[in-house]
Amino acid sequence: MDYLKMTILLAGFFWFTTSCSQPDNSQATIEVVEQYLEAVDNNDYEAMAALLADDYLGLGPSINDSTNKELALESWKWNSENLYQDVSFERTQTFASAIKDGRFAGDWAYNWAYVNITYQDGSGPVQLMMNAVYKVEHGKIARSRTFYNEADVWEQLGYRIFPPLEIPEEE
Repeated sequence: MDYLKMTILLAGFFWFTTSCSQPDNSQATIEVVEQYLEAVDNNDYEAMAALLADDYLGLGPSINDSTNKELALESWKWNSENLYQDVSFERTQTFASAIKDGRFAGDWAYNWAYVNITYQDGSGPVQLMMNAVYKVEHGKIARSRTFYNEADVWEQLGYRIFPPLEIPEEE
């Protein structure tokens, strides 16, 4: 067998063994996220709790926002009982990918959604575009990062943003 054929054969063998050794968890990852989003839609706190890992860490939308499993569940429950009349998600797309190495290695799902919120006090409604990224480990959501324009939400509720007042120093 000549060198070229041997190289092609070995390259094919290595491609086959490496591509087959990593299972494709994309559909399972998407299903976990979609089940979680359905539980959120239905205010099903038991299902939400079952789908979040015990060491869950949620980040966003602001740079300093973070939560854990217990606080995320308590917050969602309080908001849905005291603040929101209705929150509905129109999911435009959920897809998944696997990152093989590095800091963010793992199975990830990405959800793009259009969210409609009405409030119990009659304010709003608010519509926003939201992006969320979920890391799924062992069939549970271990991490999430949520992105949406908070200033847009406040403006829709009637708030206005002004630059800070410059107060002259007394002489």
